[in-house]
Amino acid sequence: MDYLKLLSTFGLFVCTAIAEIVGCYLPYLILREQKSAWLWLPTVLSLAIFVWLLSLHPTASGRVYAAYGGIYVAMALIWLRYVDQMPLTWWDICGGAIVVCGALVIILQPSAFIR
Repeated sequence: MDYLKLLSTFGLFVCTAIAEIVGCYLPYLILREQKSAWLWLPTVLSLAIFVWLLSLHPTASGRVYAAYGGIYVAMALIWLRYVDQMPLTWWDICGGAIVVCGALVIILQPSAFIR
């Protein structure tokens, strides 16, 4: 197995998740917290980066979305803990571990992501 490819794939998923979370969090701030409407500009940029990053993965889009979903959940829980400053419950941790394991099953299948 090519560990460098695995690490770069995982890193790409993490960056993709951060771009999506930021792109969704900023409108949340605008709509729920009455923050400046100028936040729409970085929102659009963040979501454009998110879509571009998704396009960089070397396999079929459905497989990318399925594997990405698990990494996204894990990153959302990290966001919950460190940005929203909410403690994670054992339910959060167990659920996050389960979806990451599912994502790894998809990522590690032969000839899918790691070629």
